[in-house]
Amino acid sequence: MARERSRAAILGRRAALLAGGKFVILSALGLRLYSLQVLEAQRYRDMAEDNRANLRLLEPTRGYVVDRYGAPLAVNVQSYRLEIVPEQAQDFAATLDAVARVIEILPEEREKIMEAARKSRRVFLPVTVKENLTWEQVSRIEVNAPDLPGVDIKSHATRFYPYGHATAHVIGYVGAVNEDDLADDPDPLLELPSTRIGKLGIERQYELALRGRAGRKEIEVNAFGREIQEFKERRIEAEPGHDIVTTIDLGLQRFIIERLADQHAAAVVVMDAQNGDVLALVSTPTYDANLFPNGISPTDWAAIRDNPYKPQTNKAVAGQYAPGSTFKLAVILAALEEGFGAGHTTHCRGFIQFGDRKFHCWKRWGHGPVNMTASIRESCDIFYYEVAQKLGIDKIAETGRRLGLGARTGIDMGGEYPGVMPDSAWKQAITGDYWRPGDTLVAGIGQGYVLATPLQLAVMTSRIATGRAVTPHLTRDLFEGESVRARPEVDFQPLGLKDNSLLLVRTAMNQVVNHEKGTARGSRLRDSAWAMAGKTGTSQVRRISEAERRSRVLKNEELEWLMRDHAVFVGYAPYETPRYAVAVVVEHGGSGSKAAAPVARDIMLELERREQQFASGEWPAQIAFSESRDLR
Repeated sequence: MARERSRAAILGRRAALLAGGKFVILSALGLRLYSLQVLEAQRYRDMAEDNRANLRLLEPTRGYVVDRYGAPLAVNVQSYRLEIVPEQAQDFAATLDAVARVIEILPEEREKIMEAARKSRRVFLPVTVKENLTWEQVSRIEVNAPDLPGVDIKSHATRFYPYGHATAHVIGYVGAVNEDDLADDPDPLLELPSTRIGKLGIERQYELALRGRAGRKEIEVNAFGREIQEFKERRIEAEPGHDIVTTIDLGLQRFIIERLADQHAAAVVVMDAQNGDVLALVSTPTYDANLFPNGISPTDWAAIRDNPYKPQTNKAVAGQYAPGSTFKLAVILAALEEGFGAGHTTHCRGFIQFGDRKFHCWKRWGHGPVNMTASIRESCDIFYYEVAQKLGIDKIAETGRRLGLGARTGIDMGGEYPGVMPDSAWKQAITGDYWRPGDTLVAGIGQGYVLATPLQLAVMTSRIATGRAVTPHLTRDLFEGESVRARPEVDFQPLGLKDNSLLLVRTAMNQVVNHEKGTARGSRLRDSAWAMAGKTGTSQVRRISEAERRSRVLKNEELEWLMRDHAVFVGYAPYETPRYAVAVVVEHGGSGSKAAAPVARDIMLELERREQQFASGEWPAQIAFSESRDLR
């Protein structure tokens, strides 16, 4: 009996413990349910909503780039792209292999695609497999769509350059976003596989203005990620990028490229000397900018990279050349500003003795008595050896900088080089050596350490022609990030040079082209209402050696192409009312009077012809800006 009572007590205690445990568990469950359904209801409601609704970015339409008359230089055209969403594909590699059985995917392409999938930050973002699908490829993919999970074909706008060869160095091109771009720019739009951003030229300079702002839409999806519907009321449309009107004259740009077709490498800049508009900025050889937006092939890139004439270099702004005798314009202005009289005369007998060296004039037997005007007209080296020696490099450099040499012009495109306008402090800082008198002599004729870009030479010419500190630009409007405003008319500041000094130099430049003894007499504007003023230059690459002379190589033109001098010419027209300034550099062209001046002459004649056509209403057909937007 006692044992039964003891067992009953034990069972009672156990029952009480079990009941207590159940009560605690039920209480905990109740509290948890209360927490989930009441206290944290909003949190889980939001999470459920997030699972139900996927946020998608809407890519904005990239802005157009057109020339000064509305001809399209960079537009958008319809294209088809194949994508795979890793999250939906389940086995990305297997899906990619299945796609490769439908359309061709090269081994190197497959490797890049797999690498992009591995680096993708979010598995629900699509990975681009192939761009610019043909209709046949689109059809094959659509027919096999049920067996290709996560595969989708997207229609999108891709960048196209109607005149890709003519404008590659100015407009540049767009390309795929890389990791450095993502690190520098937090815009989530850059994570979309279709996004292309500016890599060069105006495309890069005005990337933010051209890009626009992304919109967004919300899509309802089921548990399997399949789209059900769009929440229309939550849609925010994308803001298209700004269209950019450049100062470039496409017709003139193309004319210059055709004119330079017989030269291996050259650069030309044409400016409006009054307002700084850059009408043409040419570098040859060039390349097709359309090779880049969807990824250039290794073969095409090798052809550009290995070309000995360097088409990838924008020689107009990044080519640094000794300006040769065109630099004499700066030297003579420095002399006039320092008090040298207009009648200052030097006797040229073909050389001067300086220490144990002879410095020769280009004219072997000399020019005889040479005054200021004749020194420019006939480009006497001896005159400038002596004047430079008396002036000193620091005075020359001061005037050179006033004319725009030795510093970036600030043109609104990347890749500009500053050139070199040396002085005694510069040499000490760069080389650790002091400036020597012999350095001054060679600098006096635009050789030695002096370097300038074709753009700087065009700026120098504009400033001499107008007497004002003209600066160049490439766009009609001013863009600051995403904002835009009309470019105000600029009243450029005076250079601070004496009017008589500028008048003498302009007169001499006129005689260079139009006087019977002028070095560019053969390039005067015949049968034209205009007269061109200018200055020839020869940028020495190296001297003819004694061994070459013994082997009867007596002229620069007889050397191998890479050993010949560069040909340089700067000029402006009309002489009486300066409007257009031009700088021409023909790499290894030899004499400036033979290779560069004729190019400038033909450019000025073309400008005159175009002005006449415009005035008579017979302007060559161009696509109007408002009409060009239909190309989208």
